[in-house]
Amino acid sequence: MSSTNRTVVVTGIGATTPLGGDAASTWEGLIAGRSGVSPLEQEWAADQAVRIAAQIAVEPTEVIPRPQARRLDRSAQFALIAAQQAWADAGFTEKAGAEGSDVDPDRLGTVIASGIGGVTTLLDQYDVLKEKGVRRVSPHTVPMLMPNSPSANVGLLVGARAGVHTPVSACASGAEAIGYAIGMIRSGRADIVVAGGTEAAIHPLPIAAFGNMMAMSKNNDDPQGASRPYDVARDGFVLGEGAGVIVLESAEHAARRGARVYAEAVGQGISADSHDIVQPEPEGRGIAHALQNLLDNNDLDPAEIVHVNAHATSTPAGDVAELKALRKVFGDDTDHFAVSATKSMTGHLLGGAGGVESVATVLALYHRVAPPTINVENLDPEAEANADIVRGEARKLPVEGRIAALNDSFGFGGHNVVLAFRTV
Repeated sequence: MSSTNRTVVVTGIGATTPLGGDAASTWEGLIAGRSGVSPLEQEWAADQAVRIAAQIAVEPTEVIPRPQARRLDRSAQFALIAAQQAWADAGFTEKAGAEGSDVDPDRLGTVIASGIGGVTTLLDQYDVLKEKGVRRVSPHTVPMLMPNSPSANVGLLVGARAGVHTPVSACASGAEAIGYAIGMIRSGRADIVVAGGTEAAIHPLPIAAFGNMMAMSKNNDDPQGASRPYDVARDGFVLGEGAGVIVLESAEHAARRGARVYAEAVGQGISADSHDIVQPEPEGRGIAHALQNLLDNNDLDPAEIVHVNAHATSTPAGDVAELKALRKVFGDDTDHFAVSATKSMTGHLLGGAGGVESVATVLALYHRVAPPTINVENLDPEAEANADIVRGEARKLPVEGRIAALNDSFGFGGHNVVLAFRTV
């Protein structure tokens, strides 16, 4: 079966984040403008320059049986929880190919990304090696630490045989995974793909490394106010953890089984800055190229776009570059975009960001309301000049007609990915 014009829709969503253990509680937290950032209470945090993070709201061991959890890195635990939710939300009760399932496993894929992978397993097991010796290293270490572990374990969960993939593009990884999944369905490789992103990097080494490169906020005295995109006093991102997963399906397949549809997944635009390994191109040229790529290669009318879930990590350079790119491509139309920076509440989930923020973008369209950007006390004049930032409280989106929204994700290495979703 092959087609390049298949419509792709979202039929299931799942998440586990600093705001809640599922998509519903996460969405509730976003709309309420609640911060998920808190002090790090671990003993190792006392010596760190950065002592805050957006930690998961519900520990995986409260959901996954402990024997299973011990064989999974934390990033894979998050992915499995979010995928279980999304699979059930899409109306599936069994894995593909199982008795009672009408899903063809050869037409089912998974694409779950992570920017760093099993870093906590790698570092913890190295400590075991040094402190306790060779024989105490877990035999599950390699399957736990490999970056494709989350996608592979989700593939095992749902019975996927059309392909199990893991894009690794730093903080753009989750969005690139969803874009890749859309392509799998459009090309005819699959009818259903479970896609998203996950990350679990709240560990002494990543915290120290990001802190020493001056990328993270050191506002330890005000954790909930530390992530402040577009504020003149923003001083870096706050590290978060968790996962966001969606079920993508061809519109024909979804219609045949009478599935509830949240939104259409229009497509992706992708580019690279080729500017610097960590710094964004300051004028947003690479981002603008990704936006133009989206428009050139997908059926999307710019007039339909009313909302943008921005990448906006709360860094001095990145926040404004993104808005400049939007203005460069869309001109005065950006005055009508309700721009939300949900990392002000969830922190930055790195490779998991595109997954969680795609869930938020889909729900914004489904409920026709844009989440707020919190902690903006003094709006940067450059941000104000280039976009309409949703501040303080959630904002209603147009209640009639077809509307679309963008989800932007960018990453170290100059990766730029823009996803577009639309109401049905």
